[in-house]
Amino acid sequence: MPFDPVIQSLLDTDLYKFTMWQPMLHRQTQTQAVYRFICRNAPHYPLAELLQEVDAQLDHLCTLCFRRDELDYLAGLRFIKPDFVDFLRIFRFQREFIRAWAEGDALCIEARGPQVHVMGFEIFVLATVNELYFRRFDGEAARAEGRRRLAAKMDQVRAFLAEPALAHPFEFFDFGVRRRYGRAWQREVVTTLARELPQGFKGSSNVLLARDLGITPIGTMGHEYLQTFQGLGVRLRDFQRAALEQWVQEYRGDLGIALTDTVGMDAFLRDFDLYFAKLFDGLRHDSGDPVAWGEKALAHYARLRIDAHAKRLVFSDGLDVPKAIALYRHFADRVQLGFGIGTNLTNDVGLVPLNIVMKLVEANGQPVAKLSDAPGKTLATDPTFLAYLRQVFEVT
Repeated sequence: MPFDPVIQSLLDTDLYKFTMWQPMLHRQTQTQAVYRFICRNAPHYPLAELLQEVDAQLDHLCTLCFRRDELDYLAGLRFIKPDFVDFLRIFRFQREFIRAWAEGDALCIEARGPQVHVMGFEIFVLATVNELYFRRFDGEAARAEGRRRLAAKMDQVRAFLAEPALAHPFEFFDFGVRRRYGRAWQREVVTTLARELPQGFKGSSNVLLARDLGITPIGTMGHEYLQTFQGLGVRLRDFQRAALEQWVQEYRGDLGIALTDTVGMDAFLRDFDLYFAKLFDGLRHDSGDPVAWGEKALAHYARLRIDAHAKRLVFSDGLDVPKAIALYRHFADRVQLGFGIGTNLTNDVGLVPLNIVMKLVEANGQPVAKLSDAPGKTLATDPTFLAYLRQVFEVT
């Protein structure tokens, strides 16, 4: 069978990889990092069977570079700075910084090296493993089922949008690069939504699709950005404040949605004082009870005497259309909202999706960890450091 590359453009990734990459290039070029691939559920067949194909795809990925038209698009985003574009002009992934191997039935992948050279591997690795995995199933049947389910989702959104609007509009986005059924299927889904539901569908985290379809690229920061500061020499108790302050200095008012669950919402809000609450446009939910989280956010803004109608809450944890609509009905008369739907948009084809991640586990030789508001999403490779992090932030 001829080689069929999964990744054909370096724009085929999440916007937040670029928006985190830029401040790290500007301020943390010396940081060394380790990222590891993890599968959280039981696949239909052992992922170790994909090893040879994964290696071939990684070889191909490391031959790609940013094309002139891609650089021109990035340069046209007002928050992307010229020196970052110049860096991307000469950037290539280095094969020596990533390796894959099998341990029994498990597929292991690790990227290790300068963070500004290895952080970009994450989304490409996840999209690659997903597509290689699902190529072994009946593609025609999966796409037919996917189209049927997508049509049902669109009918549900249309019916909902016909209802009387609340104080703020219903807006949802595609957040589905990392766990998509495949590259072509994500393009079909996003193209269909942009054409059929322009009043509700407002963008995609996929930079390539946003460019090609003329829609808004969506994204700010992920957990790796905040976790990196656990290994940068700042006092551990201050790592969130240091990360948020660097973001403010880098973007000067752009990209103002902060991620809250690196050490849990309660610990985040203790650091998210009046200064940050005024400077950031809103918050993103990615674990735990979304209603409880949203109520905590609104109560925090109320305590600080900030008008929540001027802020935005973005929900992105395991959403589907019914959950997004329910959250909208609960909150839309009090705050602006956005809903990032991932797997349920780009991998709802009648097959069981893989629950895979590739997470930062070390920065500068020090362990880093995430204390999620959902216990199953807590991620750490060093139990001693995890216990210390819990103690410092008073997380039980």
